[in-house]
Amino acid sequence: MADEPLVLGIETSCDETGVGIVRGTTLLADAVASSVDTHARFGGVVPEIASRAHLEAMVPTIERALKEAGVSGRDLDGIAVTAGPGLAGALLVGVSAAKAYAYVLNKPLYGVNHLASHICVDQLEHGPLPEPTMALLVSGGHSSLLLAPDITADVRPLGATIDDAAGEAFDKIARVLDLGFPGGPVIDRLAKEGDPKAIAFPRGLSGSRDPAYDFSFSGLKTSVARWIEAKRAAGEEVPVRDVAASFQEAVVDVLTRKAVRACKDEGVDHLMIGGGVAANSRLRALAQERCEKAGIRLRVPRPGLCTDNGAMVAALGAEMVARNRAASDLELSADSSLPVTEPHVPGAHDHDHVHEVSKDNLYS
Repeated sequence: MADEPLVLGIETSCDETGVGIVRGTTLLADAVASSVDTHARFGGVVPEIASRAHLEAMVPTIERALKEAGVSGRDLDGIAVTAGPGLAGALLVGVSAAKAYAYVLNKPLYGVNHLASHICVDQLEHGPLPEPTMALLVSGGHSSLLLAPDITADVRPLGATIDDAAGEAFDKIARVLDLGFPGGPVIDRLAKEGDPKAIAFPRGLSGSRDPAYDFSFSGLKTSVARWIEAKRAAGEEVPVRDVAASFQEAVVDVLTRKAVRACKDEGVDHLMIGGGVAANSRLRALAQERCEKAGIRLRVPRPGLCTDNGAMVAALGAEMVARNRAASDLELSADSSLPVTEPHVPGAHDHDHVHEVSKDNLYS
């Protein structure tokens, strides 16, 4: 075990300041400081507030993780950090901190991809990833089907959302129902007491001529909102639990159906589900049911590892070290639009592409 790489990972792509420490595929520490309660007042994440919260939490969270793991900075074999995608200002806080620690400790720096990290974190729960890995990533900002022959160098997008991500739809419907922010956990809880067949909400992009692996939840969101508005306009009580259950079923039905289809089409006998929405109990149950029926092995990390955390970044960083991938330069910059096809950002001498912060995604 001592020969396995000891890596610290820093995650600041949104509103969670996450610092994790792993040795190989063994999790030693997972420290998180969340600013979600502050954002709840505004009904969603405010980029400037998130960045400020990361600044305040960074050093204490790193110190807490090192203490929890029982190691010092000098013991590390590398420092990994989310370089993108995510909120530009939030990413810059994490990248700047990682560069400072890497410089002071004289440790190699690895700028890694947020989405690839969500896949790699499953190694901490269920051991080394199969190659290739089929992954369904669902969160507030992403809904993607990815095929990863090599999580450190080769991640291929098969499909993605063309509008709202699944988690974003949960938040918006929770807002319409006056359930607060974030919407995912409360809808999941209420849905357990509702009837998922009570209301026939639409399944986006599910027709025979629609893209096989792409997702669309904007139409569903609009349909649910209009249904609720019609009930209120008629002076009728909105059956919140039935709405939650029917809406949730429409989302997870499409997600699991397309994921299983992708596994069959690509000849992959397993499916990994990650991202914050992977903590949803109905998504887990329906995925298990459909995977068993199709002869597919399901891998889903425990809920705490599905949401944004430093452990997932450390896991991918450790894999980079183990496979002798090129470290990043200290000139590493945050890239709010870093494509999933780039699991990590190597040094400038190894890579011709110059990453730039996308103004279009600054407040996405």
